[in-house]
Amino acid sequence: MQTLRIALDWTPNTNHIGIFVAQQLGFYKELGLEVVVAHPLADNYQVSPGKKLELDEVDFSIAPFETVISLNNKPNKVHAVAIFALLQEDLSCIVSLEGSEIKRMKDLDGKIYASYKARYEDLIVKEMIKADGGVGEPVLQYPDRLGIWNTLLEGKADATWIFDNWEGVEAATRGVELRKFYLSQHGIPYGYSPVIFTKKESLEANRELYSQFVEATRRGYRYASSNQAEACQILFPHLTPYDQQQVDLKKSLEVSAPFFGDDTTCGKMKSTRVQAFLDWLVEHGLEDARILEQDLYTNELG
Repeated sequence: MQTLRIALDWTPNTNHIGIFVAQQLGFYKELGLEVVVAHPLADNYQVSPGKKLELDEVDFSIAPFETVISLNNKPNKVHAVAIFALLQEDLSCIVSLEGSEIKRMKDLDGKIYASYKARYEDLIVKEMIKADGGVGEPVLQYPDRLGIWNTLLEGKADATWIFDNWEGVEAATRGVELRKFYLSQHGIPYGYSPVIFTKKESLEANRELYSQFVEATRRGYRYASSNQAEACQILFPHLTPYDQQQVDLKKSLEVSAPFFGDDTTCGKMKSTRVQAFLDWLVEHGLEDARILEQDLYTNELG
């Protein structure tokens, strides 16, 4: 068996379900693979998924596509390449509580935004405020990453960024009403999030092996889409005790599954979508034009 390690971007949730399904049902083992999952709780997110890949602690990492851009353009460049998109559409959004003063993005000027300090995140939020007619000056705070969602629920922040298919489902389950502000509604052609990525040199040295990983992972997501009750049973033991109690996993998968893609599109990335996001970053001065020429993703593994 060939062991491969993958770092999650968050505690286990529906975005990761295909990996756990492929692991549990032996899809990886059938191809001679043993996949070991690295959880962010192990170090309380002290080392990011991108950093774990850079340090060769893992073979693959999961994060938004912008992490791939970041790794390729830092001083000590890491040639990272995205190889699998977990979702075919952007299911993230900025949210505030329904009863708060934040009724639209421009209301965030002078208000507290709880940030994950992800690449471009703060700048994207500022651009969304400007697009809505505001100045683009929220008060940025950086709580503990794994507790950011609760800062909104507890009234310690006015807005934050969530996955609508996870925290959004939790809010609905708990009867918490949210106002949701989508990037696409504010002129931002956001890229893929999250994606699985690896180092280009590792990919070139292990192309057949990594192709088998992609094949089994795609099979896991397709199986989860078609066998949702069983997939939920597989994922449930991996959730944190908090998520086991607070999130309607069945509902979350119902929301997520249509965006895993079909037999043709699952895991794939459209060049037009990637290009639109790269162009937007360059046009707004967030990245140098060199990113337009970089090899940042591939659909060639299956």
